[in-house]
Amino acid sequence: MERTFASSSSRDLPTISVPSSSSSSLRPSMPTRPVKIIPLQHPNTTTSPSLNPLPGALFSRWTAKVKRTTLAQWIDTFLPCCRWIRTYKWREYFQPDLMAGLTVGVMLVPQAMSYAKLAGLHPIYGLYTGFIPIFVYAIFGSSRQLAIGPVALVSLLVSNVLGGIVNSSDELYTELAILLAFMVGILECIMALLRLGWLIRFISHSVISGFTSASAIVIALSQAKYFLGYDIVRSSKIVPLIKSIISGAHKFSWPPFVMGSCILAILLVMKHLGKSRKQFRFLRAAGPLTAVVLGTLLVKMFRPSSISLVGEIPQGLPSFSFPKKFEYAKSLIPTAMLITGVAILESVGIAKALAAKNGYELDSSQELFGLGLANIMGSLFSAYPSTGSFSRSAVNNEGGAKTGLSGVVAGIIMGCSLLFLTPLFEYIPQCALAAIVVSAVMGLVDYDEAIFLWRVDKKDFVLWIITSTTTLFLGIEIGVLVGVGASLAFVIQESANPHIAVLGRLPGTTVYRNIEQYPEAYTYNGIVIVRIDAPIYFANISFIKDRLREYEVDADKSSRRGPEVEKIYFVILEMSPITYIDSSAVQALKDLYQEYNSRDIQICISNPNRDVLLTLTKAGIVELLGKERYFVRVHDAVQVCLQHVQSLSQSPKKPDPFAEDKPRIFKRLSKQREEDLSIAELESGDNKTSAPKYTKPHLEPLLSRKS
Repeated sequence: MERTFASSSSRDLPTISVPSSSSSSLRPSMPTRPVKIIPLQHPNTTTSPSLNPLPGALFSRWTAKVKRTTLAQWIDTFLPCCRWIRTYKWREYFQPDLMAGLTVGVMLVPQAMSYAKLAGLHPIYGLYTGFIPIFVYAIFGSSRQLAIGPVALVSLLVSNVLGGIVNSSDELYTELAILLAFMVGILECIMALLRLGWLIRFISHSVISGFTSASAIVIALSQAKYFLGYDIVRSSKIVPLIKSIISGAHKFSWPPFVMGSCILAILLVMKHLGKSRKQFRFLRAAGPLTAVVLGTLLVKMFRPSSISLVGEIPQGLPSFSFPKKFEYAKSLIPTAMLITGVAILESVGIAKALAAKNGYELDSSQELFGLGLANIMGSLFSAYPSTGSFSRSAVNNEGGAKTGLSGVVAGIIMGCSLLFLTPLFEYIPQCALAAIVVSAVMGLVDYDEAIFLWRVDKKDFVLWIITSTTTLFLGIEIGVLVGVGASLAFVIQESANPHIAVLGRLPGTTVYRNIEQYPEAYTYNGIVIVRIDAPIYFANISFIKDRLREYEVDADKSSRRGPEVEKIYFVILEMSPITYIDSSAVQALKDLYQEYNSRDIQICISNPNRDVLLTLTKAGIVELLGKERYFVRVHDAVQVCLQHVQSLSQSPKKPDPFAEDKPRIFKRLSKQREEDLSIAELESGDNKTSAPKYTKPHLEPLLSRKS
């Protein structure tokens, strides 16, 4: 026996015939009424590749890609600087690169010393960190505007972890900071080679914003000792810092407070003018240099004894030395991983934004590899961990930097400072360097982001509050762990409870949409159309089954059309959003089929993608349901199911809706073709008019009809 399907809404489509299988007597059959539908192409399980190709196939694909790669492409891969060197336009690019490099270099020198003090190191190590890594990154980094070197957040992380191991005045403290740079570089290179940067995507932006905002407050409070004139406890928690500031108030000294406050005010004014007015843009970069020069002049003129100075700084370039104290490496691994995460989130994020703004492509793995090599080579020349800087990268881009040559110029400025200017740095007041740090981190307190999240997404706002609060009161490490844990918990919760929609037909169309989003959409009696907007796997299959049972019981009848029936006979699963289905979900579908079958409810599948359909075929679901239950469109499934519901509503008994052993149904359906309702009237729910022909083609205007 053959079955033919047709559709009044697509009469120009060729009819298809599906031979009944030997098991058709065990399951209800399809109707004899012609319904034209678009045939669904079932994959061949013997020739179709699986969703996850075998390692051999992956290796073959990789070797083919290697063979296609030319020598020039290999050079560009390992030396990204060759991309801009080969196309460098000296007349157009040299002047803006030179000016941007000079600006960043002038800004970097005082900042490097300030951030080294924040990290608990001698200022000279900040200068070393801003020297060698810049040249290495210019060669191996793929961003042309990113300015790397010491940054406030990484400096705070270094100070926090090393302060718990050894006193900052001990030589071991410096050696561990250099070892940490080496470990960070190794981790970054490993992640780049294995292309594992995607792991950091599970940390939401709200977590990063909350973490940096809280860290900025801790950094600012840690610099208070240089303004107040007395020492405070070294901590990454806000409560001990505030207690220490209050308990030492009797030691307060006016000269450093007045000088530091005045320099900070000047820095903030220059920063504001540089951002708000284009003609004063140079003031933003000149601020740190102005603070250092002004502080040094005041010290030279008044020589106040209560203001602490930087002191003697060694002159000359750093010497080569391999990192030591590897016996402490195990205790530094968590911090190295945290700094690596910050590098991926901040540096790669900045680099991608600058690349898009300047119209060139950037490889995240290559970028991470360049940062890793910069840290490894820097550690061989006494540098502590470095990464991309928000402020200096913005200044570099605004200064018109076109290529990595601007970074080379900034590195030359730093080298000249090490060779010739370090004697002048001896008289820089500590409060001036503290003012530079505070002015830099004030922009990291992102309260605007918190307000935005409150308006847009309360869940992300809660993440922001949780991360910032735990970072402030429990410390950086716990704050990061809690923030990441909360972020992953939200991801898991969303994945385990996916969005499921009941679909209805938009009037005058063959389009089916969420009835909650489109209240005018109507459904059909006896049929529930469900769309699952997520992959189906072991974590969410129970939730999906529970929701399907709810839809069966709590079907809304207010907007239903079609024949009057008392129960649900068909559940149509719209599978186009489902990209993956695992073995647990397959077994659950089999159980659901048995459960529905016991209640005379049939399952139909609409528009599964190729990989999902292949999985269902291999698992026997296609054979279990029958190929005739799979449709290209929701509308095709609705038309076929609607006819069965109509036949059931007119039957005095409750027959199996697809039973082949009852020819009276076929006879009645054949007679209906001439005497009963047209399909168009049936679909519109109008049972009052009896027309033998299709007189209302306008009910389905989206489908063409042959003239």
